[in-house]
Amino acid sequence: KLEEFLNFKQLKTSLKEAILLDYYTAGFWWAKEMNFSLIQLSGFMDLLNFLLENLSDKHMTLGDNLKELGKAMAGIGEADSERSGDLNFFSIEQAKAVIDYLNISLFKHYKLYEYLFHSRREELVISNE
Repeated sequence: KLEEFLNFKQLKTSLKEAILLDYYTAGFWWAKEMNFSLIQLSGFMDLLNFLLENLSDKHMTLGDNLKELGKAMAGIGEADSERSGDLNFFSIEQAKAVIDYLNISLFKHYKLYEYLFHSRREELVISNE
């Protein structure tokens, strides 16, 4: 279903699509295991997409993308609505878990994702079809 939603057409031959499908699938199942509500699950998946788009489309460095994560998570758990970000439906503990997950899944491997999005690779011919 995720493959359809992401509109991946070359999953069997595109390393990039396979990696992205794996990343989104792992994130989805992690969020389900955390028992996130539907709105929390949606917000988490939006956050995954936001951070990957920052890297792929905007060529953001690791430091800049971490700053963007900080802005998105700002104000969680605070009553002051002015400072609260878009993710205020997470508790403080859930926000910490999200940050930990992003650290081990994306930020720890940031150079690999930069290579995936920004390095030219030779296309191998797999068959004559």
